Amino acid sequence: MKHRIVVLGAGYAGAYAAGTLARRLSPADTEITVVNAEPYFVQRLRLHQLAAGQEVAAPQLADVFAGTAIRLRLARVTAVDPERQVVAVADAEGGAELGYDTLLYALGSHAADHGVPGVAEHTYHVTARPAALRLRERLDSLGRRDEGGEVLVVGDGLTGIETATEIAESRPGLSVTLVARGELGAALSAGARGHLRRACGRLDIAVLEHTDVEAVEATRVLCADGTVLASDATVWTAGFAVSSLAAVGGLEVTEEGRIVVDRTMRSLSHPNVYAVGDSVHAIGDNGRPLPMSCASAGYTGMQATAAVVGRLSGRKIPNVRLEYHGNHISLGRRDGILQMVDDEGRAKPKYLGGRKAARIKAGILGMSLWTTSHPTFGLPRRKRHLAVFSPVASAEKAVA
Repeated sequence: MKHRIVVLGAGYAGAYAAGTLARRLSPADTEITVVNAEPYFVQRLRLHQLAAGQEVAAPQLADVFAGTAIRLRLARVTAVDPERQVVAVADAEGGAELGYDTLLYALGSHAADHGVPGVAEHTYHVTARPAALRLRERLDSLGRRDEGGEVLVVGDGLTGIETATEIAESRPGLSVTLVARGELGAALSAGARGHLRRACGRLDIAVLEHTDVEAVEATRVLCADGTVLASDATVWTAGFAVSSLAAVGGLEVTEEGRIVVDRTMRSLSHPNVYAVGDSVHAIGDNGRPLPMSCASAGYTGMQATAAVVGRLSGRKIPNVRLEYHGNHISLGRRDGILQMVDDEGRAKPKYLGGRKAARIKAGILGMSLWTTSHPTFGLPRRKRHLAVFSPVASAEKAVA
């Protein structure tokens, strides 16, 4: 009987892991099924560009997995039962259960409302393609008004910075305000913070620092200090959260719901379950949890697939590097910041800004799309590693 592998989610981590497993395991011995709610691969790192009005490719997963022997099930995951080794799914035709011998959990994350009233009802976000298109439609409607419109971006993390600068550059007729809970770019080096401020000034982005949002209404945002901000479109980028499916199913999770794993991405509570990407609480080589990021998705995906292949084949399981090098931030299409960090996660003094940083970021995104769209590309292991991460190496060299 074939060993059944079920992969939940086909984002950066899930699609890459499924393709790698298909390439390294024999279809005569294994059966790989990928479950994803949407029929296409989402370039989540570029959804702020899609919202701003640019075209962003969304390859069909049926084409991505064509010729790989991977079974694609277009359905929404509704429950995970690790005791019975089944997952429940639902599609237009109803519900069903899929049994597995090995489960790879890669369901990613979504926007976190942090309990702020009105976020669900009155805000837009860029964590899913339909949501980004919904924001795009709203910005289109504002752009058709003679007086333009007020756009508030709440949250000054990387997503907030990239979203605010992209909208401001692509739609100069709109007034964009970035609401920061603390100091703008607090995690960056002093030089990078200065570069970010100059970029906001160049793009006419108003920045409100040390501002907490207490509630969101249809046409305004209420702040803790009593300030009321008018808004025609409020974009919520104040952090991410994971699904409660793992916790409800009985897997050991953190307080935030991320699956707790060992060094090989194997669940501590259920050894036939692996987790990758934003869904996993993985400790990096520096002893700190890996942040939610595309880079972390790549490293955890490589480690999990190496572990699954090793255990099924009886071979030694290698330790893939679990590192976090830094942040690659786009500031529109012609500017960016590359900020490397040290082993403690602190920003290094040097940074790279400007067009070169923007080109490197574009190269990283392009390589991420290529590797996902070619899931079984036949490179030897060493060359494959260099192909996937050469843009990161280039970034480190450029900043050094």
